[in-house]
Amino acid sequence: MPPEAANPPMQEIGGYELLAKVAEGGMGTVYRGRRRSDGQIVAIKILPAIAAKNPVMLQRFKREFNAARQLDHPNIVKAIEYCDSVPTPFLVMEFVDGESLGQKIEREGKLTEAEAIRIMAQVCQGLHRAHKQNLIHRDVKPDNIMLNREGVAKLTDLGLVKEAENELNLTRTGRGLGTPHFMAPEQFRNAKNADIRCDVYSLGATLYMMVTGRMPFDGCGPLDAWMKKSNNDFVPPKEIDPNISERIDWAIRRAMSASPEQRPATCREFFEDLTGQSTKVPAQQAVSQDLWYMVYKDEEGTVHTVKGTTENIRKAYRDGLLGDASNIRASRTKQGPFQALKGYPEFRDLVVEPDSALSTAHGATGRRSPTPKETDANDMIDIGGPARTPFNSGRMPPPVSGKFAAPTVPEKAPESKGLSMGLLALFLLFGFGLGIALVVIALQLMK
Repeated sequence: MPPEAANPPMQEIGGYELLAKVAEGGMGTVYRGRRRSDGQIVAIKILPAIAAKNPVMLQRFKREFNAARQLDHPNIVKAIEYCDSVPTPFLVMEFVDGESLGQKIEREGKLTEAEAIRIMAQVCQGLHRAHKQNLIHRDVKPDNIMLNREGVAKLTDLGLVKEAENELNLTRTGRGLGTPHFMAPEQFRNAKNADIRCDVYSLGATLYMMVTGRMPFDGCGPLDAWMKKSNNDFVPPKEIDPNISERIDWAIRRAMSASPEQRPATCREFFEDLTGQSTKVPAQQAVSQDLWYMVYKDEEGTVHTVKGTTENIRKAYRDGLLGDASNIRASRTKQGPFQALKGYPEFRDLVVEPDSALSTAHGATGRRSPTPKETDANDMIDIGGPARTPFNSGRMPPPVSGKFAAPTVPEKAPESKGLSMGLLALFLLFGFGLGIALVVIALQLMK
């Protein structure tokens, strides 16, 4: 008997007819269904039997329904019914006849600013209601925003929602939950402590994809994404598309700030940033000015380019990630000029002068090495390799070995040349003395 016959697909569950599979994920399979009692079309989410045996997964499944039922809002998918049947618990939700925002972007590409703001306004309203009810979504992303045929946006998938004041121990301390490309950096470390500002970060990352057509931190693994997020190391939207307005670019960058304190405190404040109504933070102050561009070469000779704050760089050095500080060149701008770390007061204490012991041995005390002059990245020694860096836009990478071209050492003068110079000096001295003697004799004769 073929497997299909042994395990025929489910056709009905709890008084609902299953019409078609809509989506499938770790938290269950979603079907389009019909309620037999009145013919209403609904979405039915069925928890896999193996997941239903996990108390934490089952509790999250129940909480998704309870959260949605608590949030009766036009921009949040409504909860209709929950059935704790064995072995397949399921919940019944409002069916959204349309597509997800992620599908729309995949099909059409980036959205216009006007359309992006229109959709984001609705998402912010729904999420603001959740926050007012002390619920944190923790997984806001394009795939969890549904758009019906009338253009109404509805936030869905509350499986990771948590109460702002009570996590019920469903999330272990130190465990991250969410989607790496859209979640806030602090959420990687401990989703248990996620607050409203984590959702604001995800809104910013979602808007980033809406107006650029690109997923933020695309191609990065979870660890790499976390490191880049922690250093504000992402391409600004306006660099991807110069037509993006300054206001939208700033609003996204502010929402995606590595520090929660620098983000809008609420969804409403984020939306005010988008519409130009914000009076909280001037645009020029939204992104920290404490930013460095740095190039260095590791022990294996690989060139690295990083961008981060003073504290980021100092911590990376203390953790042994940068190697010898004397091999690092830094600048406040990506165009340079670059100079050694010891030329900056912020990092001077990190650099150990390689010749300090040698100077003491020769009796040279109290002498300071001269401050290195500013050196453009393109003046550094060429270490080869076609790697593209933020500093040279595809030209040869600025080498960062920390070893500049050694000064030319003059060749030792031949001994014969030194002897000739000595004889010449003696001859001149003798001639000068003879001249004085002749003058004295002449004066005596004149008497």
